[in-house]
Amino acid sequence: MDASQVIIRPVVSEKSYVLAAADKYTFRVHPNAHKTQIRQAIESLFEVNVVEVRTMSVKSKPKRRGQSIGRTRAWKKAIVQVAPGQSIPIFQGLEGLEES
Repeated sequence: MDASQVIIRPVVSEKSYVLAAADKYTFRVHPNAHKTQIRQAIESLFEVNVVEVRTMSVKSKPKRRGQSIGRTRAWKKAIVQVAPGQSIPIFQGLEGLEES
């Protein structure tokens, strides 16, 4: 699997920005990707050294809109910790919003 296929997109949430302050970044990843593939993809795409990778499967939730009943998609999430002093530029630029 190619590195751009392994990493789908960053997860943008309050919790992910709190973790980004501790050099931990959250990504939505391919459901079949394992930790070694995720590590190699992050290191090749962002040129950082990965210290640790934690993965989890996010279960689908039931949703209703009127009479129709369905479920959200299940997806896989990875929390990647980079070496101290390194950062991933996707999450940069929003630190100024926290201070105001």
